[in-house]
Amino acid sequence: MDHSLPILDPSFVSASEADGSVAAGKLAALKKGLVPKVGEGVIVAFSGGMDSAFLLWAANQVMQDTGGRVVALTTTSPSTPAGDKEDATTFSRSLGVEHIWEESMEMSLPEYSRNDKERCYHCKAELFRIAGKVAEDAGLRWLLYGYNASDHHDDRPGHRAAQEAGALTPLSDAGLTKPEISYLMREAGLPLSGKPASPCLSSRIMTGIEVTPERLRDVEEMEAILRRAGVSHLRVRVCRDRENSFFIRVEVPPDEMDGVLGCREELQREGTERGYRWVTLDLGGYRMGGGVT
Repeated sequence: MDHSLPILDPSFVSASEADGSVAAGKLAALKKGLVPKVGEGVIVAFSGGMDSAFLLWAANQVMQDTGGRVVALTTTSPSTPAGDKEDATTFSRSLGVEHIWEESMEMSLPEYSRNDKERCYHCKAELFRIAGKVAEDAGLRWLLYGYNASDHHDDRPGHRAAQEAGALTPLSDAGLTKPEISYLMREAGLPLSGKPASPCLSSRIMTGIEVTPERLRDVEEMEAILRRAGVSHLRVRVCRDRENSFFIRVEVPPDEMDGVLGCREELQREGTERGYRWVTLDLGGYRMGGGVT
């Protein structure tokens, strides 16, 4: 997959119908609010996803117009999809922005690896701990991240960690929604304008199943099989039944199920060799969250 190009997601088709004048007004408000912060120095928590990419671009635009300093920070661990690393690298290079990479150690935290409903809190707490240290060392005053108005109705333990760390949410403050962000990125000719949500690989592991590097590798490598087969919207989930047997559940939209069946023998072989009892195709199709709780 060429990660230098926009990755379009059908869920963002409505973004083209966003009221352009309203979105433009929100962008103007975003940049106005960023001016004093960028002037004092900001670090943007940059995952390689659409929201943080847009925030980084807007902050960089402000820096070019009014001065200041903008630094992108990306943390990596075994739970980071390889595609996100590629996207983050390509996007930051296209802007010419300073980009710092740090290794995140959430996998060493028992409260993270036990994989309960607070896993995302512990992950983001580690991210913002690192960000705070980097900001202090670099003399940057503010920490920004890509929480936006579309996230308000979601249960996001990670947002609590951000609040505790004093991270700012400029996209949310400007009232920008995901469709508006996608619209504005397309208008600006930016890559990643419709990139599908790409949560960490740990989100593919059923709540209560321990997160391990081996299981994360299983997920990523089996998802790679599907992408090579031409499947674009997918999740490979690690699940456990009542008899404590582990199995793989594949989720894709109904119109991509034929692609899964086309590589079913390879998926089944890989799953069996990795110790899973079954590799199944969820006829309910792809959905956010995937019922892994």
